[in-house]
Amino acid sequence: MKRMGMIFRAKANKALDRAEDPRETLDYSYQKQLELLQKVRRGVADVATSRKRLELQMTQLQGQSSKLEDQGKKALALGREDLAREALSRKSALQQQVTDLEGQHQTLQGEEEKLTLAAQRLQAKVDAFRTKKETIKATYTAAQAQTRIGEAFSGISEEMGDVGMAIQRAEDKTAQLQARSGAIDELLASGALDDQSGMAKDDITAELDRLSGGGDVELELQRMKAELAGGSSEGGRQALEGGQGEGGQASGAQQQDTPRFNKD
Repeated sequence: MKRMGMIFRAKANKALDRAEDPRETLDYSYQKQLELLQKVRRGVADVATSRKRLELQMTQLQGQSSKLEDQGKKALALGREDLAREALSRKSALQQQVTDLEGQHQTLQGEEEKLTLAAQRLQAKVDAFRTKKETIKATYTAAQAQTRIGEAFSGISEEMGDVGMAIQRAEDKTAQLQARSGAIDELLASGALDDQSGMAKDDITAELDRLSGGGDVELELQRMKAELAGGSSEGGRQALEGGQGEGGQASGAQQQDTPRFNKD
């Protein structure tokens, strides 16, 4: 049971450590310090209120004491010594209350000064903690960003690892499809597979079609050569006949012109 408890606490501690964000912890600590400072300030305000209430009571008792003294003087002036004695007795009782209130007032004033000083010191500590907190948070955020950038460049981060695996799978599938396509083309070309579309031909059929096509081209070329040769012979014959006709006419004209020249 002890071992199981230790394992459970270790697992819980590791899970909490993984889930803990130092920035959130610092903010929570700062919030608690602000709450404590608020309580101290509230205590200072309560002590100051009590002190002020005592001061009002002392002022009121002192006023009543002065009034009783005046009444005693008036009673003594009127010959009422008994009334003057009663007034002085009441004044003495009020004076005792004022003395007690003054002691309490001094005590409260001392407590107020202590709490005020404590509040000032706590305020200074809270301000210093806030500055340190923001510095630590900024440093932690920068370190976290640098770590993520380094992991991204090195490819060891979880996100980049997933991207790398996706790229690897895509490349593997592409290579597999290319190999399958090449194998199908080779099988179709060798005739091992039949092309259901009727467009593909095996090697023998392709060679026969090439030879047949080559023979047709040779026959067409021979025909064109024969036509060109025949056209050239016919043109030469016509040109020769035309030359003879023109030559005869020229000779006749020369024969007719020559006697005229001689006669002239």
